[in-house]
Amino acid sequence: MSTAKTSITPHDAAEIARNLEGEPPEEILRFVVETFGATNVTLACSFQAEDIVLVDMISRISEEVRVFSLDTGFLFSETEKTQKVVESRYNLPFETIRPGHTIMEQASRYGRQLYLRDPDLCCKLNKVQPLERALQGYACWITGIRREQSPTRANAPVFGYDEAFGLYKANPIVTWNSEQVWQYVRAHNLPYNPLHDRGYPSIGCAPCTRPVAKGEDPRAGRWSGFAKTECGLHAR
Repeated sequence: MSTAKTSITPHDAAEIARNLEGEPPEEILRFVVETFGATNVTLACSFQAEDIVLVDMISRISEEVRVFSLDTGFLFSETEKTQKVVESRYNLPFETIRPGHTIMEQASRYGRQLYLRDPDLCCKLNKVQPLERALQGYACWITGIRREQSPTRANAPVFGYDEAFGLYKANPIVTWNSEQVWQYVRAHNLPYNPLHDRGYPSIGCAPCTRPVAKGEDPRAGRWSGFAKTECGLHAR
């Protein structure tokens, strides 16, 4: 990747966010690519509907933006199959980031089923630390988070400086509701994770994700039974 050439500073982020608020996601993506350069921007993809929408959008703007995913070793097989379908459809540089240890190595050091005893540590080892590596050298990362998803995301800006990881962060569809996401999926005939049709509006690792009942928060199925709503990628 090349060195980003931009005069933007973290202090400018709030004003930029105000200016971008309400703009179409495609325009926000164009702003990010034009501002930082395509090879300095990376898109985080968990192969959920929101992220696949962004993959489709970015593919129409630039085929140089690297798309990365985090493979914790605990993903649903449906997620892995969806990843293969998406990667075969788009001519983008995809990269899979894995933890620095295997599941057996983690079990040997911390004991089996760490996710049942200390889900925060499990997420740190398998998501947060790999994400830190994935973002190194980039100027801005793009995510599919939406304000509607949970109270912890209700005030997420469309653009900002991510102090936790030390780079800018763009959330192009942060204002969208679920119906807007699915309208785009249907309109563009996008592939999507079949778990969405089985009551999983939010899909994480298999041991820590359950279907959501009618009326529940969309992320209620994540870490059910724990006082935990985020893995640490978007709220720390």
